[in-house]
Amino acid sequence: MDILETHAFDSRQRRNASCVLFLSLLPFFLSAAAYFHLWLPDPSLSVVAAAAKCAPVVCLALVVLSHNGLGSLLGVAGGLLFSAGGDVCLIWPELFLHGMGSFAVAHLLYSLCFLSERYINLSRTSSLFTILYVLLWLVGAGAYVYLFPFLQQAPDGSILTPAVGVYVLLIVAMATLALRTRRALTLLGSLAFVASDLCLALQHFKVTPQHEYGQHVVMVTYYLAQLLIALGDIRAKVDENDEFRKWKRS
Repeated sequence: MDILETHAFDSRQRRNASCVLFLSLLPFFLSAAAYFHLWLPDPSLSVVAAAAKCAPVVCLALVVLSHNGLGSLLGVAGGLLFSAGGDVCLIWPELFLHGMGSFAVAHLLYSLCFLSERYINLSRTSSLFTILYVLLWLVGAGAYVYLFPFLQQAPDGSILTPAVGVYVLLIVAMATLALRTRRALTLLGSLAFVASDLCLALQHFKVTPQHEYGQHVVMVTYYLAQLLIALGDIRAKVDENDEFRKWKRS
């Protein structure tokens, strides 16, 4: 009977936690919808536009902080805040390098978090995952090689070319570590981030012609990536706490 009562209590706690999480995500969804509806169709180089663009990511950072504590500032919450800084910089084309640097720090923080104990997966690496690792790095290398001549033609190509190379290394390393965790939310979030940045690079460096909905694709995949990474971190913390409770009861 005690086991049944404990199971029922745990189930109620999970349901309550899910409701709280959903309610805490409402500001993210509302601010993202507001950005798409009010600002994306006719973007302007203004502080208000920058605030509207980064608001959803700041909301996610606050959600992660509320669930995982201040320690997450050195992990996913910190990565989200640096991403928000990158969002602000990318509003103004002349701050592109600053924005890329901010996102590079975000990827470093995500990578450090994915290396932490609660993300460790002790199962052996299968041949499928080995193939996925190789494919991920081939895509990263191929994308950089493809972008290389366009980077060289950019006005600040001498700085952009190595900077983009370092950025590609960081984002592919982050996605590789996300794949290593074997956590679906984290993995899908990192891959969506790679896809978003690839779409952005193709448009920003004029590899492909500007499309009417090109920026929509970039922002949808970007917000989705950040949402999945944030949820994955919250889930990892919940799983860690569940393991601790089971250990205490044993």
